[in-house]
Amino acid sequence: MSNILYIAAGGALGAILRYTVTGAVFKLIPGPFPWGTLVVNISGCLAIGVVWHLFEGFYITPNMRLFLMVGFLGAYTTFSSFGLETINLLRGGEVGYALFYVLASNIIGIAAVYAGILVTRGITGLLR
Repeated sequence: MSNILYIAAGGALGAILRYTVTGAVFKLIPGPFPWGTLVVNISGCLAIGVVWHLFEGFYITPNMRLFLMVGFLGAYTTFSSFGLETINLLRGGEVGYALFYVLASNIIGIAAVYAGILVTRGITGLLR
């Protein structure tokens, strides 16, 4: 149960930071392009790279790993996990899997969003 609490605490802080950063960037650069999300995704990737490298060189308790990696960064942006997993595949020599992961996550992910919209339209009868 304590693992869940560490993840929940980190997740709450990460979600609040995501909301804050996205809103601040939108105020600085208003418009149709999602600059806030882009800043969150890139800064989250930078953060997970720093944290991961520190974990390789220094002992960090399992609870702190859960708090930072799963909770905080997971709620801040899952794109950071995607970036780290891709790098780990490449580091392991799994270039084919890395390429597949990148393409599948993006292409199938976008298609799944559209499919969700279509399914919901069909169920609710909402047209737009």
